[in-house]
Order: sequence, then structure tokens, then C-alpha cells
Amino acid sequence: MTGKRIHREKQTISRMIALYQQRCPQAETTPGHYQALNDYADKRLDKCVFGEEKPACKQCPVHCYQPAKRDEMKQIMRWAGPRMLWRHPVLTLLHLMDDRRPVPELPEKYRPKK
Repeated sequence: MTGKRIHREKQTISRMIALYQQRCPQAETTPGHYQALNDYADKRLDKCVFGEEKPACKQCPVHCYQPAKRDEMKQIMRWAGPRMLWRHPVLTLLHLMDDRRPVPELPEKYRPKK
């Protein structure tokens, strides 16, 4: 079961992907590509080591996306981010506030052994 923060992150990512897919001229047209990417992002959020205390992904010390998917998600966020303010202002403002939260310490079980 996920909490409110993870649920909101999933909503934000889903809306960004949908906006990019619908409106961006360079969006890939392979059927199911963006649904698969959204499902991948949801799985990564469900398994986030920080849980509800997670930092914004760009500030996170743990990169849980595969490099190719991380690059694609960066491209989507760069394109959709500014446009989200007009289409989903509440989600955008909450995401910007989350971006300012301090990065929590890595949970003990995920720290490197000395």
C-alpha cells in the first residue's frame, strides 16, 4: 500500500507522460510505449527506499531507473514541466514544494558497509 505522497508522485508522472505523448512533436508513436514507461515509473515509486519521505528524483542519491529510461524521463519532464503549470497547477506547485525538501539520509539497510 502506498501513501499520499507516492500516490501524488504517480499522478504527476502520469500526467506529464500523457501531456508529452499528446502534444510533443517528437513523441514516440509506438503503441503502448508510454504506458509501459508509466508502469515502470509506478513500480520504481512503489519500491523507493525512502518511501513517503522520498526526495525529488533529481536530488535523490539512489538512481533507481535504468539509464535509458532515466534519460527519457528527463526529456519528458523538461518538456512537460513548464506546461504542467497551466494544465495541472496544484500538482505542479506541490511538486515544486517537494523539490525544496531536504534529502533524507539513506536508510540504514541501504548504506554501504564500512
